[in-house]
Amino acid sequence: MTMIRHWTFAQKISAGFALVVALAVAIGVISVYALRSVVASNERLTSVNFQLLVDTQRLNGFLERKVAAGRAFMLTREERFMDRTREARSEFQAVLERLKRSVDSDEERRLIEAVGLAESEHQQAFERVFAMQRAAAPIDAVVRAFDELVVPKRDQLDVNIRAFIAKEERVLDDAKLATSNAAAWAINLMVIIAAAVVLFAVLVAYVLARTLGRQIGTAVGHVQSSSAELQSAANQQATGAREQATAMSEITTTISELLATSRQIAESAQRVAHIAGQTVSSARSGESTVEQAHESIGSIRRQVDLVVNHMLELGKKSQQIGAVLDIVSELAEQTNILAINATIEAAGAGEAGKRFAVVADEIRELADRVATSTKEIRTLIDDVRSAVNTTVMATETGSKAVDSGSRQFGDVAVAFKQIAGLVSATTDAAREIELSTKQQTSAVEQVNIAIANVAQTTKETEVSSGQTLETVSQLASLSKDLLRLVQPQTAAA
Repeated sequence: MTMIRHWTFAQKISAGFALVVALAVAIGVISVYALRSVVASNERLTSVNFQLLVDTQRLNGFLERKVAAGRAFMLTREERFMDRTREARSEFQAVLERLKRSVDSDEERRLIEAVGLAESEHQQAFERVFAMQRAAAPIDAVVRAFDELVVPKRDQLDVNIRAFIAKEERVLDDAKLATSNAAAWAINLMVIIAAAVVLFAVLVAYVLARTLGRQIGTAVGHVQSSSAELQSAANQQATGAREQATAMSEITTTISELLATSRQIAESAQRVAHIAGQTVSSARSGESTVEQAHESIGSIRRQVDLVVNHMLELGKKSQQIGAVLDIVSELAEQTNILAINATIEAAGAGEAGKRFAVVADEIRELADRVATSTKEIRTLIDDVRSAVNTTVMATETGSKAVDSGSRQFGDVAVAFKQIAGLVSATTDAAREIELSTKQQTSAVEQVNIAIANVAQTTKETEVSSGQTLETVSQLASLSKDLLRLVQPQTAAA
């Protein structure tokens, strides 16, 4: 069953038609077998049973000829009548032997043997009367011997022959009944199998329609759900990008304040030459901090570039989904055309095609629903593409802001070097230098806070990007499933 679920539309339709054809072939084979059985029974009825009755009737004819020739001899004493008697008896014996070879049952053989025995006894009685006739016995004695010897044997022979004829008539009636039963059995069997084939064909059509409808509906439902998740993830990425832009703006403002403070430090440094060493040390410490901030901004830029790459990959996956939807839409249109053609053919078939017309209408409605769902999915994918493009543009803007901040950090580093080279302030400016240093520390803390916010936002963006990638993977898998339903060879490649 698991293997059948992964079959394509064409494979399932072919399997259904193959089963129907196999049943049709089985009907033909069984019909031929039944017809052959009926024909064989009819041939046996004609060639065996009827022939047995004919031969039995011929026994009566030969017996009558023998008796008539014997009576003629008794009246005329001419030997030619004796020859006729022997000839009739010879033919009687030949038919009797043929009957013995033709019968099948023990009862028939017993009746044939009784007929042969009765005929032998009848012939012996005839011979005794013929002997008396040849010896010129008185006519009264010959007649009395005929009545006492020949007539009872003839009656017994007639009884045996009639018993055999009655048996053969019963066998013939049984054979006729068996032939009629075989014909009726063949007709009933063909009707039952034909009805079974029709019911099976209807069942196969129902199962195929239900299975395919369930598969396509499930696949489309998963695509819609994945598209909704993709849209939500894209919205999260857009929010993260906006937060990044805000954080970068705060970094820019803080850096501006840091530059102003640095100028104040430079002016005070001219008056505090004796503490130049301390100022240089502070400047170097600030330079190291700025370099760390510069490295952090570079890491942020790399993360932003990674987000851009993910967004571009997401756009490509959306295009691939659009291509798959084109195939699904084309399949729905072809199915609709096939359903219309099937409806026309069913209408042309008249009363026999009404059920097929109902199935064709259901398939056409299913194709219309699939086409409508495909259009809705295409609209959602276009929205996703638009959101992705917006995210990419916002990320590029943030990247430019990061570049600007990096350059400004470079300027700050140069300013610190100038501070280290131009420190020559006096002791009176120490307080101003201390105040400026505090301002600088506060500004650096603000920079750290802003950078922390940027890092948090970057992490959220990364998590959102992971969700987007997972959703895109699901869409890719679903796309393969849809492609496998439509073009299994392409999906396997």
